[in-house]
Amino acid sequence: MDWNLLGLAFVTVFVSELGDKSQLAAIALGSSGKSVRAVFLGTAVALVLASFLGVMLGGGVAQVVPTRWIKAIAAIGFVVMAIRLLLPGAADELPDEPLDGLLDEPLDGSEPT
Repeated sequence: MDWNLLGLAFVTVFVSELGDKSQLAAIALGSSGKSVRAVFLGTAVALVLASFLGVMLGGGVAQVVPTRWIKAIAAIGFVVMAIRLLLPGAADELPDEPLDGLLDEPLDGSEPT
């Protein structure tokens, strides 16, 4: 077991998930108070599955594409996202509230109150 890689993966994913859409969704679901355990288990399994798929996809791509190219593509993607966020007017495209409009319609199909 490569403990350095394990620690790096944990810290990287943990820090990147703080305040992420998935955490905001978990907060919204957990705030219902119906079953915090179910929300925790559901979100934990979803994160594990998403991570598993990412690792498997990354391993498969690494067999075909050189690692240096993968890192370069990822870096370019992050730079493009950063530039878009820094451009004037880019913030106007973002919703005022992270969950704005999420609960406009009831989940059971009934009419909004």
